[in-house]
Amino acid sequence: MSQLTSHLLMIRPVSFGFNEQTAESNAFQNRSADEQNIQAKALAEFDAFADKLRDNGLDVIVVDDTVEPHTPDSIFPNNWVSFHSDGSVYLYPMQAKNRRLERRADVIENLKKKFTVSKVDDLSYFENQNQFLEGTGSMVLDRVNKVAYACLSPRTDEQVITGFCRKSGYQAVLFNAVDEHGKAIYHTNVLMCIGDQFVVICLEAIPDVVQRDNLISLFANTHKEILVISQQQLNEFAGNMLELQNKAGQRLLVMSARAHASLTAEQIKILEKHCKIVSADLDMIESIGGGSARCMLAEVHLPLRVS
Repeated sequence: MSQLTSHLLMIRPVSFGFNEQTAESNAFQNRSADEQNIQAKALAEFDAFADKLRDNGLDVIVVDDTVEPHTPDSIFPNNWVSFHSDGSVYLYPMQAKNRRLERRADVIENLKKKFTVSKVDDLSYFENQNQFLEGTGSMVLDRVNKVAYACLSPRTDEQVITGFCRKSGYQAVLFNAVDEHGKAIYHTNVLMCIGDQFVVICLEAIPDVVQRDNLISLFANTHKEILVISQQQLNEFAGNMLELQNKAGQRLLVMSARAHASLTAEQIKILEKHCKIVSADLDMIESIGGGSARCMLAEVHLPLRVS
């Protein structure tokens, strides 16, 4: 089992825009006066990002979104699905009703042409109880050590995580995290990234000292070098990164240009010990959608089909 993969699923947007239904819990979202050009700019950013990932030796599987139903956040597929090395696929309960429409059986059927899927486990029934777990946005997975890190929020429910862990064999490590205004951070993957040999985390967002110390101990026990980012850097999406490994075996750390620009020279030096940094301009997607590079990537750990 590996923490890293070279295979990625991305959903190409057709009607990207400000999502009223997610704005209350996502402090990163902003309205724009330039409504006319949001989709065109987001599409240009998406295509350039996908091209850059391919240029760096990654296998990028792009699926076009559909015009109907209207899904303004479909560009963030990691919230509704995750793919695992034992062939399992998990579908997740989403808080916003219009985000539930992003779950698409045809996407999984398409992947079956290339990968082996042994089971599809659908947790979306928790929506009936108003309990949510938005995939690898809500959880940051240490796939090697089978640890699911999660900060609790309106979109990340303890009971659903318990259900996921029971089915998948992961151990849940739960904590509370807040922004500079004391508001619960909506997704764990905006404040931390687990790499193969390192972790990037905003410790000042975790007010409980016991929880913070517990995380630090766990990172030490799993041999992760800790790179601490500030709340200000978190606001620039510096926690929203994903480490990958390309087809040549080179390790890559994918992030937005905005996140990259927020890092200090010393932080960049630490990260570049482990991997090459790959960044892309995602300003429109970040500003309107409230998500960044990691949110756009559903990493595919499924076994390749034997032809």
